[in-house]
Amino acid sequence: MSDTNFDIVIIGGGPGGYVAAIRAAQLGLKTAVVEREHLGGICLNWGCIPTKALLRSADVYRNFKHAASYGLAAEGISYDLAKIVARSRGVSAQLQAGVKHLLKKNKVTVFEGQGKLAGPNKSGGGKVSVTAKDGKPVAELAAKHIILATGARARNLPGMEPDGKLVWSYKEALVPDVVPKRLLVVGSGAIGIEFASFFNALGSDVTVVEALDRVLPVEDAEISAFAHKAFEKQGMKIIAGASVKGFNKTGTEVTVTIEAGGKPQAITVDRVIMAVGIVGNVENLGLEGTKVQVDRTHVLVNQWLETGEPGVYAIGDIAGAPWLAHKASHEGVICVEKIAGLKDVHPLNIRNIPGCTYCHPQVASVGLTEAKAKEKGYTLKVGRFPFAGNGKAIALGEAEGLVKTIFDAKTGELLGAHMVGAEVTEMIQGYMVAKTLETTEEDLMHAVFPHPTLSEMMHEAVLDAYGKAIHF
Repeated sequence: MSDTNFDIVIIGGGPGGYVAAIRAAQLGLKTAVVEREHLGGICLNWGCIPTKALLRSADVYRNFKHAASYGLAAEGISYDLAKIVARSRGVSAQLQAGVKHLLKKNKVTVFEGQGKLAGPNKSGGGKVSVTAKDGKPVAELAAKHIILATGARARNLPGMEPDGKLVWSYKEALVPDVVPKRLLVVGSGAIGIEFASFFNALGSDVTVVEALDRVLPVEDAEISAFAHKAFEKQGMKIIAGASVKGFNKTGTEVTVTIEAGGKPQAITVDRVIMAVGIVGNVENLGLEGTKVQVDRTHVLVNQWLETGEPGVYAIGDIAGAPWLAHKASHEGVICVEKIAGLKDVHPLNIRNIPGCTYCHPQVASVGLTEAKAKEKGYTLKVGRFPFAGNGKAIALGEAEGLVKTIFDAKTGELLGAHMVGAEVTEMIQGYMVAKTLETTEEDLMHAVFPHPTLSEMMHEAVLDAYGKAIHF
């Protein structure tokens, strides 16, 4: 039996939990991770990583079909869905093995099973019981500090739960046995739109239903509208401001009743993908009888990720929005560095967390939207630059897109940056670094951007905000 006394026990081995564990071990803290399914969590195994592998296959396939526009010849273009899925699963397996190696390298002990708070420890701190899937006890761990990093799962609508056959959750959508001829995606957030983009590229007739008034509703309205037009140009049907009233399933298809603008309509499809948000995994954690507070399935924490229960912390999706892997990882580092007593620990600034959606075209953003900035009373300077004005974008054959910057007119502070187009998920980090360093418009104007690159548009969008754009 492994040693069961630790400085830190982390329940959950996803991007928040395993990163927190590695950083804790680096700081000399004796650390254990309890994981009930697979190291790397949903992100690595059933989310961020495998979806990007699928979308990469879709991008390559899409480019093959347009080979002639690049002066190339490609005939008889087709795809093998089973091989696309196998590649995606292989990518996840490789990275999961990498996480396992990193934990072992850093001497983090891993316990397989369900972790649960089991009361205070006599010598201080708390206890965590670990139970196997068959209900048998694995171990009881004692720790000075316990971090909850159990993540979240897909939200289900009553009466419209996925059945794994005609109605898919993200898991079935990641390992499809067929490309549906007709597909309905419920929800147009990052998850829904990415799946819509993937299946559309492979030939599905895709309809997206969104309850709010526009697709990608957390994005800047101008970027959302641009993306909407691009999706429709690709053949997708977008129905915003609509609610799903119910399903009628037969053996091979689903008729979905939706209501938009007060008018009901029925859409018959071969498959439905439900992508209507997430709920935190707060069940079976032993929170009853503790001072841990839960609000709408998410654990309440302060700026140092502390819950109301002394010695118990929460990070990642279970601790609330934004529900992003990189947010979870950063919170893990903040949490353990604060526990270790480091002096230069800074609380997380939510405004400086970038968001990325890997649809086609890609969407990325950081900071305030134009509408939010106005709501907060800022006087704004707003700059824009189109992909059509960038030499590298034209050379790539990717001239569809827009870069938008938002500044405080009084101080020059970069309040937000929003992009849609090729590779913007790689470019957004430039604005994230600028915001983190509290860069002003003057700093960005004086920065020399390499030519020819897509990043030049970032420079031009800043210049445009102040009437100085050169190529637009």
